[in-house]
Amino acid sequence: MHFEDLIEAFINLEEEKVLKIVGDLIREGKDPAEVLEACRRAAEIVGEKFENGEYFLSELVYAGEIFNSIMKIVLPLIKKEIKPVGTILIGTVQGDIHDIGKNIFKAFAETAGFKVIDIGVDAPPEKFVEAVKIYNPDIVGMSGLLTIAYDSMKKTIEALREAGLRDKVKIIIGGGRVDENIKKYTGADEWADNAIIGVKKCRQMLGLER
Repeated sequence: MHFEDLIEAFINLEEEKVLKIVGDLIREGKDPAEVLEACRRAAEIVGEKFENGEYFLSELVYAGEIFNSIMKIVLPLIKKEIKPVGTILIGTVQGDIHDIGKNIFKAFAETAGFKVIDIGVDAPPEKFVEAVKIYNPDIVGMSGLLTIAYDSMKKTIEALREAGLRDKVKIIIGGGRVDENIKKYTGADEWADNAIIGVKKCRQMLGLER
């Protein structure tokens, strides 16, 4: 079995085959970190296919699930600690319980090397404030699909400002209907209406890519 087989099976979203190849590669003595890296590359290609319109949202969700299954197998085997490129704290804001977009973003952020802390859905401003104090993230990601979420995002950013934490983090808002105007309204630094662009913007905010 080779890494090319693994990448091909992942791109084709053949979960059973992917997990079998992962097991075979590890039994053959391949470096678990290299196995994970191959899966990251494959996930990036799936993301590109989504952007090109070849794949749909359901396939993107499924790719995220496959990647999480691989992480459960491979991460405990990696001897050297992989230093994350940064930490992102994410949550769906108060009044909104949608989590598909948040979960896809989380999967793709993890494939890009970020450590992701997820505080769940319907998270009030004080929960974000408390989590920023505890985890000291580089970036705070706020997700929301409903228009009610925009006021919650604004209130959450104001709460971070009142707690003296606003200048310590970059803030990105996400959701299918967010745009530049909503970014300005809420006071966020960045916005994204899909996970792949969101992760790219997070990397840009930390100076990891142009």
